[in-house]
Amino acid sequence: MTDLRLPPTFPPGAPPAFHVLAKPTGSICNLDCTYCFFLSKEQLYPGDRFRMSDEAMRAWISQVIAGHRTPEVTIALQGGEPTLMGLDFVRRVVAHARDVAGPRRPLEFTLQTNGTLLDDEWCEFLADNDVLVGLSLDGPAAMPDAYRVDKQGRPTYERVRAAWDLLQRHGVATNVLCSVHAANAHHGPEVYRHLRDDLGVRFIQFIPIVERVTETTVSIAERGWGDRAADRPLYVQAGTATTSRSVSPEGWGRFLVDVFDEWVSRDVGEVFVTMFDAALAAWVGLPSPMCIFSERCGTAVALEHNGDVYSCDHYVEPDHLLGNIGTTTLVELVASPRQRAFGDAKLTTLPAQCRSCEVRFACHGECPRNRFAVSVDGEAGLNHLCAGYYAFFTHIDRPMRIMADLLRRGRPVDQVMDLIDGDD
Repeated sequence: MTDLRLPPTFPPGAPPAFHVLAKPTGSICNLDCTYCFFLSKEQLYPGDRFRMSDEAMRAWISQVIAGHRTPEVTIALQGGEPTLMGLDFVRRVVAHARDVAGPRRPLEFTLQTNGTLLDDEWCEFLADNDVLVGLSLDGPAAMPDAYRVDKQGRPTYERVRAAWDLLQRHGVATNVLCSVHAANAHHGPEVYRHLRDDLGVRFIQFIPIVERVTETTVSIAERGWGDRAADRPLYVQAGTATTSRSVSPEGWGRFLVDVFDEWVSRDVGEVFVTMFDAALAAWVGLPSPMCIFSERCGTAVALEHNGDVYSCDHYVEPDHLLGNIGTTTLVELVASPRQRAFGDAKLTTLPAQCRSCEVRFACHGECPRNRFAVSVDGEAGLNHLCAGYYAFFTHIDRPMRIMADLLRRGRPVDQVMDLIDGDD
């Protein structure tokens, strides 16, 4: 495998920037979370060691940097569990990226982890190299422990909490990725207050768990996707049923509304929730910072441990394999007609109910992976979570209009907390 440096000109349709979620251990993880469909992706590479070679790593880094026409480049490690590669591998990633980028090109390094393998040496390196760490944590102990277990089926909250404390002691830049599912969806304020007050989290991303299955696979899927489920199916985006662990549309909407009401009354400017930032961008008329709320997608691809590239982290499946970075550069794969068609379909397949919806400007049908419901007109392709998103976006309209107006007038957006109960 070689770096495959770019040709003299960028391919037609190449975006100025794109995002690559690199998975150096593939789907391999030291935990066995029952809702983690990505664990089943191990079946795509039977007999593989699931460890990214240094050759593949250098190709990935070189191609990402060379493929960007923007000043800053993000180098993102995810999994599976990327810390299984060991700290020395991450050291080599950072060193090679800085060598390729040179001293004047800014780089952002991110690492998404369950945290259970972190120690002082890891945290010292992460702090010294300004690596942004996303820690997966779903709220107070009983809620994540319902599904986030290790290979022996044991709860993991205390180990993740210890990792959070360790990261804070070392001054590592951190955020929390909180999955919302059947065990915590009806406890939005409790989840939010635990993250804010008990842990001191200031940056939070909420992700809805929607495990899409067919009527024939749902009973198997209910047992989970991990190593303890020997007869697990390969998860693909098919079917109109969901597992009992999945958040319901109503539960998702209620969770967001409850957390937003707590946040907008006291935490604006102090706690940053990705979902709320994206909503404010929509009300201001700016592009969404989240691909799920953009009109089109397709510029965020997934890179497997062996160099295979898939259309999206949620579409790591045979029908969406774009190619391998050993034979085609990342920017060429992102700009390929096949990938551009994948991204354009987010807009062109939008059902009529969405196209005429009053909150379309904020939602744009959300992620295609969740579009398996039927609209009021009987049209396929409505988002499964539509009712929840509609409830949320209509609920926040007035405070969002206030914040957008504050921004336009050059005033601090946190003044919304004084204005929310008064006049516009």
